[in-house]
Amino acid sequence: MRLNQWINHKLLQSISTRSEIKNEHSVKTQQSIKLSVVTQFFPPDYAATGQLIEELVKQLGQQGVDVEVFTSQPGYAFQSHTAPAVERTERIRIQRSRTAQLWPGRIRGKAINGVLYTLRAVLYLFRAWRRRNVLLLTTAPPFLPIIGYLAYTLFRLPYVCILYDLYPDIAIALGVVSKDSWLVRLWRAINRQVWLNAKGIIVLSPAMKQRVLANCPQIADKISVIHSWANPDLIVPITKQENWFAWKHNLVNTFTVLYSGNMGRCHDIDTMLEAAKELQDEPIHFVCIGGGAKRDELIKEVNRLGLNNFTFLPYQDKQVLPYSLTACDLSLVSVDESTEGLVVPSKLYSALASGRPVAVICSPYSYLRQLIAEADCGGTFDNGDSHSLAQFIRLLSRDPQLGERMGKAGRQYLRSHFTPKVISQQYLDVLQQAILPDEVITMSQSQTK
Repeated sequence: MRLNQWINHKLLQSISTRSEIKNEHSVKTQQSIKLSVVTQFFPPDYAATGQLIEELVKQLGQQGVDVEVFTSQPGYAFQSHTAPAVERTERIRIQRSRTAQLWPGRIRGKAINGVLYTLRAVLYLFRAWRRRNVLLLTTAPPFLPIIGYLAYTLFRLPYVCILYDLYPDIAIALGVVSKDSWLVRLWRAINRQVWLNAKGIIVLSPAMKQRVLANCPQIADKISVIHSWANPDLIVPITKQENWFAWKHNLVNTFTVLYSGNMGRCHDIDTMLEAAKELQDEPIHFVCIGGGAKRDELIKEVNRLGLNNFTFLPYQDKQVLPYSLTACDLSLVSVDESTEGLVVPSKLYSALASGRPVAVICSPYSYLRQLIAEADCGGTFDNGDSHSLAQFIRLLSRDPQLGERMGKAGRQYLRSHFTPKVISQQYLDVLQQAILPDEVITMSQSQTK
């Protein structure tokens, strides 16, 4: 009996000592992280990925992380096509390379521009790797994580990948390449090597995690699901009567459905159009803000049908977003069924912050359905079910109290789950794990078994 007690005592003492070692190391790493973020898009570009990265690095800087961002000169900015080559703000250093904009509206042009930026990122890596102790790479452009693999192979520099979009799966879903092509086989082989050697893989949804594991099941312990976010201190509910943007575009006295963001190949625009056709004789107006491959097609179709319940506006500057996002009674988010689990609509989170109800068009298997149900902030609709969407819009237009309740619930859900402070802590945990010595990681894993 005494022997068993002694053994148990020694085991507990060992576990406690190991935990103390890990905790002590964790405290030190928070202060010693020197992070290099490599991403093509960063403000003043209005691309959503760039704006999210900007908020993330600001939060990490406030938590003691020394950050260097390597990005490109703006290619999708509002007024300025150039920005300072080097910019410093507190603990953040931003370095911008030259940019190329060859056929920016076409897939082939974007691919070439992405390759040119990636080559410049390789040169940056050779010059800057000694200043950093961990890399954070996005999939903007899609093949950028290869830089991490090179950094690890040549310099043993640990890296973490953020998978905003899953390639080549998206290209296959959109019919750009065949699933049996040599390019797809090569791309997937490269992905596996990149993922296997990464210290961490960040995906934006549970469905995306399952897609990654289907291609590379060996990395299950490396994947973290970390959602996108929105800043509820920047985007606050404003009534349309007090909103200059709503007055400017004559939206105050009509029920307004807002689609704000990219209208790209991965988004279901047809279901929204069919619902608008059904509602064309009712006091309901659709506002589409943004760009994308399907925007011009939608405008042409609206004109062909003679619909007068649409307004189209360009992307809005960041300081306008708190007003444009609240100049509506319902926010609309959509994902094409063919790209389910491959992309995540970042516009959802700013819609939640606006305090408006949300209608989501997605597949029956989308994780978005559970999220909207948990938040109790709107409705979800199958791709192609325009009639149910139109009925939901009618319901909210006749019951403003219902819409107000849903909007408040969605904003509260965002504040509890998807703020910059909450999400940046999850990123910090992954980065701290990335620079832990291998023996500490092995010790930690053995404790959890």
